[in-house]
Amino acid sequence: MSTIHNPRPVSNGMRVLSIGTDRKLFEDGSAVRERQTAYAEKIGDLDIIVFNRGSGLHSLRFDTVTLNPTNSRSRFMYGLDAWRVARKLPKPDIITSQDPFETGLASLFIARVFRVPLHIQVHTDFSSKAFSRHSFLNWFRVQIAWFVLRRAARIRVILQKTADDIRRKGVKAPITVLPIFVDSAHFAAIPRTKHARWKIALLAIGRFEKEKRFELAIDALAAARAQGHDVGLTLVGEGSLRQAYYRHAQHLRVADRLYMQDWKKDPASLYAEADMVLVTSRYEGYGLVIVEALSAGVPVLSTDVGVAREAGAIVTTPQEFSRSLLKWIADGPRKGNIAIAPYKDFDEYVERYCNDLLSTR
Repeated sequence: MSTIHNPRPVSNGMRVLSIGTDRKLFEDGSAVRERQTAYAEKIGDLDIIVFNRGSGLHSLRFDTVTLNPTNSRSRFMYGLDAWRVARKLPKPDIITSQDPFETGLASLFIARVFRVPLHIQVHTDFSSKAFSRHSFLNWFRVQIAWFVLRRAARIRVILQKTADDIRRKGVKAPITVLPIFVDSAHFAAIPRTKHARWKIALLAIGRFEKEKRFELAIDALAAARAQGHDVGLTLVGEGSLRQAYYRHAQHLRVADRLYMQDWKKDPASLYAEADMVLVTSRYEGYGLVIVEALSAGVPVLSTDVGVAREAGAIVTTPQEFSRSLLKWIADGPRKGNIAIAPYKDFDEYVERYCNDLLSTR
């Protein structure tokens, strides 16, 4: 097991520079903006550089937070443009990067120039073979990640497994495990209802891309229908494989039992009428859907990714996914139970995050 370091208490009046890619920061009322505002209340000043293409975003300031888009002409200019923006900002006491990939590399360069500590966040299971095999870009990102992590002053991860993988590679920086905050009480309060069309309502949520492997969910749907079960599947998300998934359902003659809809900001109504949530990913960083669904009392059938095993999901292999669904239909359980509760509330999460952010070696 990795050593989890206990940071010293938060001291205000610091200036932190954060570099990332989350454009939702520019959306008023978004969850990510609310988190950053909460961090800044404890930190002092928080400058955020956001990688983006085009000129559609403008710098914003609210409370002690400033948002600075790179407005790059291409993704290849992100790092250079981040440096261009950083040069115009007050010198930070700490630099933190959203990931160890492109933003991590840019953050490392800027931290070296400013001679300040670099903190790296890891939200993706990049040490998974499935991640590096997904594409050449992912393989290249893995090489960048190890280069950056070996030069970081501090590392934050969301899973103990990731901390252990990093430590086994000989990385010496202190590592803190800080799971993603989920408002479990909000999801636990969702009133359950029956689906209007199907006796057994399956739900899968995520990007319609290769790594989510939703064809496994459609295969499982077809297997259940072949056994005569009144079952249907709702796929929620967006992405390039939308039509491919529909054609796969047509090929298996279950297109009439597949409903596809765009992503919803609050998935509460989806969990309300779901009998089972399916997670078919090749890899996950954390698996937010798993925690949300189990908190709402919905059982989850998942591949062995992210927090699935720790959270209390029914874990299976891709090869056994359809058979595992049939077994669940026969035997249950009908109610999901969340097995982890890393924080008592949002305030505790913010305090622990900021304590770690303001810690150095």
